[in-house]
Amino acid sequence: ATNRLSLEPFLWAEAVTHFARAMGSARSGDVARSRKDIEKLESLQDALVKAKDSYWVKQVDIQRRVASAWYLRAENKNDEALELMKSAADLEDSTDKHPVTPAPIQPARELLGEMLLELGNPSQALKEFEVSHRVEPNRFRGLYGAAKAAQKSGDREKAHLYYAKLISLCERADADRPELKEAKTFLADK
Repeated sequence: ATNRLSLEPFLWAEAVTHFARAMGSARSGDVARSRKDIEKLESLQDALVKAKDSYWVKQVDIQRRVASAWYLRAENKNDEALELMKSAADLEDSTDKHPVTPAPIQPARELLGEMLLELGNPSQALKEFEVSHRVEPNRFRGLYGAAKAAQKSGDREKAHLYYAKLISLCERADADRPELKEAKTFLADK
């Protein structure tokens, strides 16, 4: 027997890289690049199945579904994209987070909210952001998304609540992000 280091424990880490690239490529319109990274996620998922690592098989499946949904969105296949995005969010909701691993880069349910917001359904987007807050509270993008969805759906009270939470979350930040400027402008306009 040899003392060869197995790389199998690091397949999940490689998957995170391909997930991030697939998402960035899809959201910036580079569908060919996105497709390549989604294919790599599929092969990593297959390798994890062979390694009998059921926890990471599920996690990579969630990443693959999310990235594929945004790929479909970039291809203007919006109904298919939403269906796949909902399945990813539901799968993520049904899994427990491993106690010593990182959380998702961005929760699937939060990304579902962003997709719904992009597709002009702010009321449903708000609901998805609020569901995401139960598991992943006080996330910058989640609070901003909820505030934007509330504002676009005409719920000024909730928009005020989420913009105020966003400002509070960043009160010691040294950057002035556009989202914070938008929040401050909304809160100043009573």
